[in-house]
Amino acid sequence: MARVKIDYGIDLGTTNSAICRMEKGEPTIIKTDVLKDTMPSCISVNKKGSIGAGDSAYNTMKQDKRRATKSWKEGASNTYIEFKRTMGTDTKYPCSNLNKDFTSEELSAEVLKTLKSFVQDEEINSVVITVPAKFTVNQNSATLTAAKLAGFRKCELLQEPIAASMAYGISSEEKDGIWMVFDFGGGTFDAALLRVEDGIMQVFDTEGDNYLGGKNLDYAIVDKLIIPHIKENFSIEGYLEDDKKKEILRDALKTYAEDAKNELSFKDHSDIISNIGDLGEDEDGEELELDLTLTQEQVFDVMRPLFQKAVDICKDLLKRNNLTKDKLNKLILVGGPTHSPLIRQMLKEQITPNVDTSIDPMTAVATGAALYASTIDNVVSDTEIKKDTVKLELTYEATSVETIEFIPVKLPNDSSINEVFVELVRADGGWSSGKIKIDKKGNVIETNLMTGPNSFTVNAYDEQGNKLPCFPSEITITQGTKVGAAPLSYNIGIEVWNEEKERGVIRSIKGLEKNKLYPAHGKIEDLRTTQQLRPNVKDDKLLVRVYQIDKPEEADGKTAYLYEYVADVLITGEDIEQLVPENSSVNLELYADAPGKMRLEVSFIASDQIIEKTLDTNKEQSIEDAEKQIRQYFRDANNNIRKLARNGINIDEVQAELDKVKEENENSSEKKAVLQHLKEVLRKIETLDSGTEWQRVEKEIKEEMARLEMAQEKFGDDQTNEQFEELRSQANKILANKDLKLSKDVLKGIENLYLHLTMVYQIMGIIQHYDDVFDMIEWKDENRARQLINKGLAEMNNQPTTESLLPIARGIMKLLPPSEQGKIDTGGLLK
Repeated sequence: MARVKIDYGIDLGTTNSAICRMEKGEPTIIKTDVLKDTMPSCISVNKKGSIGAGDSAYNTMKQDKRRATKSWKEGASNTYIEFKRTMGTDTKYPCSNLNKDFTSEELSAEVLKTLKSFVQDEEINSVVITVPAKFTVNQNSATLTAAKLAGFRKCELLQEPIAASMAYGISSEEKDGIWMVFDFGGGTFDAALLRVEDGIMQVFDTEGDNYLGGKNLDYAIVDKLIIPHIKENFSIEGYLEDDKKKEILRDALKTYAEDAKNELSFKDHSDIISNIGDLGEDEDGEELELDLTLTQEQVFDVMRPLFQKAVDICKDLLKRNNLTKDKLNKLILVGGPTHSPLIRQMLKEQITPNVDTSIDPMTAVATGAALYASTIDNVVSDTEIKKDTVKLELTYEATSVETIEFIPVKLPNDSSINEVFVELVRADGGWSSGKIKIDKKGNVIETNLMTGPNSFTVNAYDEQGNKLPCFPSEITITQGTKVGAAPLSYNIGIEVWNEEKERGVIRSIKGLEKNKLYPAHGKIEDLRTTQQLRPNVKDDKLLVRVYQIDKPEEADGKTAYLYEYVADVLITGEDIEQLVPENSSVNLELYADAPGKMRLEVSFIASDQIIEKTLDTNKEQSIEDAEKQIRQYFRDANNNIRKLARNGINIDEVQAELDKVKEENENSSEKKAVLQHLKEVLRKIETLDSGTEWQRVEKEIKEEMARLEMAQEKFGDDQTNEQFEELRSQANKILANKDLKLSKDVLKGIENLYLHLTMVYQIMGIIQHYDDVFDMIEWKDENRARQLINKGLAEMNNQPTTESLLPIARGIMKLLPPSEQGKIDTGGLLK
């Protein structure tokens, strides 16, 4: 049966997935092959090359992860899980049984295919798939790619907290208030605020962390409890010092930690006992064995800091929306880890006592996805409609808060029938529209709705009253709730060059702010081309680099590469018909049509040319590049923090955050997560730096002027005194006006005059230094070097001047061996 609406929703989770469909207005979870509501998002490939998914694959994965400690071979397993966390990257998952590498998208497609196979009574071609609210544009695009690989010809994305809120709203008797969705999943965390008025739900802000979830809880148990226990009983120090072996060991132990974590949501202790032969041997050849009892208190202590990160995100979300705890009517829990009594208690104490556990946290997202799917028109080809069936075009919303809905109905323009009579009959038999004449111009049918799902049979008749087969033959409208459009999770901006900072910085696009509703579009009008574009010259290029922006209130003017890259849009001479001179006025209009779907219009004003480009958001992040960036960014962060400390700025908070990321980098193989968290720290350092810039400059000007004044009094003359007074006057004006722009020029002037005044003493210091270390240096010409140094020493005792000492010092420097070159910074004096 072809469906008018999509009707199918899938929760494509990090650790578990589910599929739901609408049946007569009711969302119904489709059971898995083992009759469960959800299936593990796990894929396995056996030795014959057959691909399996779900519970069987998960059981194989647990065995393989544990056995890997016997061979210590990375990638020995042909099982895969948690690949959702690497969506949008070039991470490869090697498969020896198929002699190929899987991408994250290919593995996700296998999960989708398996979920689709659970539907036995019809073919599914369209679907709504949920994604975390904080998924990047590239991760959304990767999800669409996975859907295409799974054979879906139409796929719409929906943010997971919105889906959960729909599932809650359809069953809740409360139709007004402020709700928060707390979605702590296996691999990601999202929080969303919704405003509900008369059953109409609209998300008005979101926040989250794409790398915070149940996986992190499992590894915390491994690192803080299980590994310390093993270290007390076995020799594994060498394994822990080897990054690859440490990762294999942690992955094996994670399978025990996850079971214990789940059990401790309902019990006060959990016994972890490994079977003989499950694990390999320690460094002394003794078989590794697990036999320990973890208490709920122990596990809660190690999980609490991670849960606190999620709670703090919720606090920040409330704070920036000027909401207090008493303004929050409901906090809705979603995701397996929210079964834990620890997080429930933390939320009640720190966020609101109104924690609602009425919906199933494991299936809420899939349920909401199906509800949303019931509002989206399906793509139905003529081949899917039986021959001689009257095709009708009905326009209606599948959810409504009204008790009366007006449904436009018409015959298609290409229909072979000119008119027909249509009747809508409510399933309970309590209402009928009567027969209404419909032609190609159309008519409107007024429908009466009851609270909840309203199924209508659609009947068609000819003029003689004979019933005709028609499509659609049934529609459903759910009364009592309605969800607004999905919002943007980030600001969208571009990179522009900043002359003063000498690097690319962010410029937000007005109209594409966070929480604007899809579809959205924004515009920048005062841009200029940096070079000419000649028609048909492909080497003439205009590059527009697009970014998505966290914390948009502090982003403009900040370093662009510290934000999430979306795509490059390249315009070349081959795209234009008329010459675009350098420095030409250009406008940009960026359209965000749906999650993962963007296009850009570039307008050259003088020549009235408009170029439209679709953004290629499928570019994968290179993990190798991420590792290089991490090394460089740690160096940058350390240097910048030291600079702030030298200038008296309190660095305790950013230093603590940087130390946390360093610890994460040491323990985690997820370099994309490390990179994201490191960028966040660097942005905070940059914000602290810019926020205290005047404080540092003021201190530097005062200190440098004091030093210059001492040099002037000791070494200056009338001519240098005139320069000194001019610099003092400029410095006083800058200090009075807090003029950052002119401060650089005056500091340079102070430096130059100080160098001039003290130059002779700097040269004397260099000559004295090489006299002291003479015998330790392999001179190019030892006798000549000795002669020059002695000459310099003699000159220093006889009223030395710069003019008399400079040639001597330069001669000494030329005689130094290469190993000594550059050890003393001469400020270019001796070149």
